[in-house]
Amino acid sequence: MRRRRLLALASVGLVSACGLLPQGNDRRTVTVWLMKDSASQDFLRRFTQAFERAHKDLRLDIRIQQWTGIGQKVQNALDADTGHGPDVIEVGNTQVPQYVERDRLLDLTLESTLRWGNQDWLPGLAEPGQFLSHQYGIPWYAANRVVIYRKDLFAQAGIKTLPRTREEWLAATEKLNSGGNQGIYLAGQDWYTLAGFIWDEGGELADDGDGDGEGGGWRGTLDTPAALRGMDFYRRLHSLGDGPARSDEEHPPQAGVFAKGRVAQIVAVPGLAQVVLQQNPDLKGKLGFFPVPGKTSARPGAVFTGGSDLVVPNNTGEQDGAVAVVAALTGATWDTELARTMNYVPNKKTLAKSVAGEKGAAAMAAGAAQGRATPATPQWAAVEEDNPIKEYMTRVLTGSDPVTEARRASRRVTEILSRLD
Repeated sequence: MRRRRLLALASVGLVSACGLLPQGNDRRTVTVWLMKDSASQDFLRRFTQAFERAHKDLRLDIRIQQWTGIGQKVQNALDADTGHGPDVIEVGNTQVPQYVERDRLLDLTLESTLRWGNQDWLPGLAEPGQFLSHQYGIPWYAANRVVIYRKDLFAQAGIKTLPRTREEWLAATEKLNSGGNQGIYLAGQDWYTLAGFIWDEGGELADDGDGDGEGGGWRGTLDTPAALRGMDFYRRLHSLGDGPARSDEEHPPQAGVFAKGRVAQIVAVPGLAQVVLQQNPDLKGKLGFFPVPGKTSARPGAVFTGGSDLVVPNNTGEQDGAVAVVAALTGATWDTELARTMNYVPNKKTLAKSVAGEKGAAAMAAGAAQGRATPATPQWAAVEEDNPIKEYMTRVLTGSDPVTEARRASRRVTEILSRLD
């Protein structure tokens, strides 16, 4: 893997301050690919102005990309040998492993460890950005599921304290599941939510056999005792509503179901509340948020952490400038500003207080501390495409034996991962 001089790249700002970079009027351009709607135009304008004031030798060229088709576009940019492509790229946190192959991303381990405080990054963003203990994806922002609930229905049911444990959650949901109301709308194939329950029990969706990412081979682990306990909790919670057993949360869109007014809770990112209010303005002021409860009150439950990392291609023509951009965007000042602007979770647990004033984001930040990501293998995308996990969930929820179905699904996951190794 490509190794670099620490002093030269760990902090471009320090090098520039020492007068070792050109200080003339000629600016070098750093091209940055960011995804549509990840940051507002006003944020990008302010960041660009501040960055260029601090780096007199650099100019930013921020180009907004569409999510549709971005995977192949990034692959092409990483494979190019012209040196004229993007210097910094925003990628989904779980996409990093597929781009690491063939040594196409810059190894940012030294910067991460010595200057950027990687020990405090959210695990769900940081872990997918690693490969063989080296850091390639640098956490930028996160979003994860919380419980969106109806304050008025909770009050009518006499629930004065929000649940903090799973058992309290089940008890409250059972009270809410009456009088024509659904205690919770939980689609039968919402496998991201299931993943959180499995992780909370100490289980995994899949593992690499020997814990170090090489040599053991990836295999499905839905049939472990811990994973089965996670599925059993999902089954119990699902039974306290009318969520369809044979479809996921987008079929039909759960925001529309919630907006109809007879559902007490859904599990979703806080931003979905705005979609609900657009469809039913009468619910304004009636929606609240709390973290997905954990096994004990000591901490919230584990959740899947979505979001974005920043990566630097190995074929960049502006390596120093690219590292400076990553350092600035993911540093405390601009990362917290982005979180406030866009209602995201900042990339570090210590920065959660920056969004404490916004209730949905605050609930999300509390859960993000227990955030996780899907298995860090480039082949996981094929598992999601085939998705035997969804079929497994439907079979269990419609009465099939959980152990038998978990073994079947685990074998299928293993087959997919093995086929693509």
